[in-house]
Amino acid sequence: MAEQIPPLYAFAVVPDVPRRLEELADLAEPEDWEYRNTTSEYPRPILFNYLHYSFARLEEQRKIVFSQDGEHACANTGLVTVHQEPVHMVFFKNRDLEGKTPWVLQGFFRRGEHMLTCFSALPEMATYCDDPTCLVFDKRLELRVNIDHVVSENSSRFPAPYKSMGEFVLTNLLNGAVVAAKERVARNYKAAVPQYYKGRVQLLLPICLERPDHADLALVVERFDSFYRASTCLTLDMAYNNARLIARPDRDWLQP
Repeated sequence: MAEQIPPLYAFAVVPDVPRRLEELADLAEPEDWEYRNTTSEYPRPILFNYLHYSFARLEEQRKIVFSQDGEHACANTGLVTVHQEPVHMVFFKNRDLEGKTPWVLQGFFRRGEHMLTCFSALPEMATYCDDPTCLVFDKRLELRVNIDHVVSENSSRFPAPYKSMGEFVLTNLLNGAVVAAKERVARNYKAAVPQYYKGRVQLLLPICLERPDHADLALVVERFDSFYRASTCLTLDMAYNNARLIARPDRDWLQP
């Protein structure tokens, strides 16, 4: 099966990706876009993923706008400058007759720049939920955790030395960490961080295995009608990638 082309690359040619990422990072308000523990072929890998998945959502929501003459396209990155001015990405029509990609990324521009005057209305940023209650953990609901599955399927995501421990030991450790996470979220609702994954908003709970002030993993919690269920966990780099789509996570525990 052929590998699926990311929507941004199907829409536009993006020349010199590292330079474009640097351009966007310099224009937007300062943010740490690097992984803690994961290697990547690109600098600022969190920004790379943010840009791709944000664009996919913008295309899904039909929030890409076009100039009246049809020569340019524009999308809202969802990022802002230090003065809170929205940053947009602008494309020009691809004149390469042999190319199958219809647009070429021209660059990133602040809302007030002259380049954007060719658009009669500027596009909105991507959104991920219509009901704000999905962003908050309801402590009144039961949390059902498939501990055995989390451990057996995700032991490689545990940090050293835990990944080399037996499943029985990890199960006991995780049971205690889940109880502590539920208590933490009950005291501070911001400790449950929303993430967007495969069209759904889920919540990430901090799993602290060694120290109460340091998260080692993120437990993925999905809401059903009258309860929550968790059956997987993520490394902190994976969790931050997913969470950053919705908003810049609070630095209470999840940070790059």
